[in-house]
Amino acid sequence: MDKTPALILAPLPDFLMQPLLAAHVCHDYFHAQDKAGLLAQVGPEIRAIVMAGGSVAPVALLEQLPKLEIMSVFGVGYDGVPVDWCKAHGIRVTNTPDVLTEDVADTASALVLMTSRRLVAANRFLHAGSWLKGAFPLAHALHGKRAGIVGLGRIGKAIARRLEAHGMQIYYHGRTRQEVGWEYADSLVALAQAADFLVVACPGGAATKHLINAEVLAALGAKGTLINIARGSVVDEAALITALQNGTIRGAGLDVFENEPQVPEALMQCENAVLLPHLGSGTHETRAEMARLVVENLAAHFSGAALLTPVC
Repeated sequence: MDKTPALILAPLPDFLMQPLLAAHVCHDYFHAQDKAGLLAQVGPEIRAIVMAGGSVAPVALLEQLPKLEIMSVFGVGYDGVPVDWCKAHGIRVTNTPDVLTEDVADTASALVLMTSRRLVAANRFLHAGSWLKGAFPLAHALHGKRAGIVGLGRIGKAIARRLEAHGMQIYYHGRTRQEVGWEYADSLVALAQAADFLVVACPGGAATKHLINAEVLAALGAKGTLINIARGSVVDEAALITALQNGTIRGAGLDVFENEPQVPEALMQCENAVLLPHLGSGTHETRAEMARLVVENLAAHFSGAALLTPVC
């Protein structure tokens, strides 16, 4: 059986590349020095694309792939995929939802703890030998505080359950009110005003770009902390840096950034920010499940079976 030609748009781990190479002729567009030359050579035969959740597949690229049938995203987010264009051209899109929900929610919960109890600063304090000179300054408790969840999808609900277990009151805002036992805020500003911790868990993309702006941060206020495990594009990073520097908000815990892996030096200099290198789903177990879904979605499509996790 002939292998299917596939275009690779992102750096992928070996545990995903090996099964892809076994079933497909993989052309590495991401690492290609002459991308235009590669497309001229193989573009007319490409039938599949594999990409990461944070990568982008512009229409101008897809238009050069006349035989393209399916795009399989190694991640839950697919804001880099022109979904409407794909629908109009009969191209299937899949992602890897559900399997990463618990790990990402764990990361969000960890960032809440790290920022409230100043655990990163405490670790540095101990390693610097400062404990020998006196106790670490007091931090802030979680019990009784209010968490505002921006986007109550699978991940948002999993975060809410974890924070509720810490004794926090849960509020949320999204496109619609849901049948849940948590308080609904009818606007993002109202949610920020109610929250001690504003946790961003909504999708990325044009519709949510800079959703968290200076107005929202001002509403969150000097006792508030911003947590983002969604997409860096959802937060106006320049406004956030200003808010952190000026004490408009107390702190921030971020796993995602606007221009990854580049993080602004001004943000890294903010002592009231905990910064992680986009590791929300970064466990062996979850990434293996994500890789399985990528491979099995492609196999299902090319065998005529139903897709496991279709976006469209």
